[in-house]
Parts: sequence; structure tokens; C-alpha cells
Amino acid sequence: MGELANCPKCNALFIKSTFKTICDACFKEEEKAYETVYNFLRKRENRTATLLEVVDGTGVSEDLILKFIRQKRLQLSNFPNLGYPCDKCGKAIQDGKLCTNCAKELKAEIEKLQKFDEWKKDKGDNGSTYYANKPKKD
Repeated sequence: MGELANCPKCNALFIKSTFKTICDACFKEEEKAYETVYNFLRKRENRTATLLEVVDGTGVSEDLILKFIRQKRLQLSNFPNLGYPCDKCGKAIQDGKLCTNCAKELKAEIEKLQKFDEWKKDKGDNGSTYYANKPKKD
């Protein structure tokens, strides 16, 4: 069962559930905005539009269009120039959360940490040893 909450957009009371995070009135507005964006992109001349061109052509906010993309309501395979920002660097991507460069960097860091852990294991260091320097007396 849902819980009583305030709509994050208009502050109206509604029953919040796992799938419903905004009130009915705001949901209907979002659906109208989705229809506007979808109808704009269905036109042959707009299929290669970038995110900013869609925002300018429809008047729908960039955040809302990105929400539709993340919800997979807009299939990016049909719109080659449309994308959303990489979570790390902000470069436009069409799949996943990270661009290829950031994914390679992350993978290299993970491999580096794994090698370090193996080196510690081979050395016999379990990380629990504490060394302290005694202060020098003059």
C-alpha cells in the first residue's frame, strides 16, 4: 500500500507508491509533454535532432526529456543524435551509465586495486599491522 506524500512538483497531497512518485495532475502534464516530444521526433526531419533541438522545438524541459529517455520511453536507437549525459563526465551517451572512456578508466582502477590486493596477500600482509614512530629525544 502507498503512503501519503506531497508531490515534488506542485506540493499537492497524493498517495505515493513504488511506481507513482508524482500526483495525478502532474502525471497528466508529463504525459502531454511526452506526447509533444514523441510527435516532434516522429517527423522525418526531426529524427536526427539533438537534445537541445528537441527542447527548442517542443518547449519541454531538458530534465523531463532525459527522464523519458532513462525510463526507456524514447528508444535512442531510432534517434541517433539524442542521448543523455554520462554519470561521470557528462559526455552524451545512448547506453548504460558511463561513456566508454570513463568505463575504461573505472575498469583500470579496479584492476589496479585487485593487483594490489593480490600483492598484499602474497606478502602476507592482512592490513591489521600498525606501526608508530617513536619521537626522537634530543
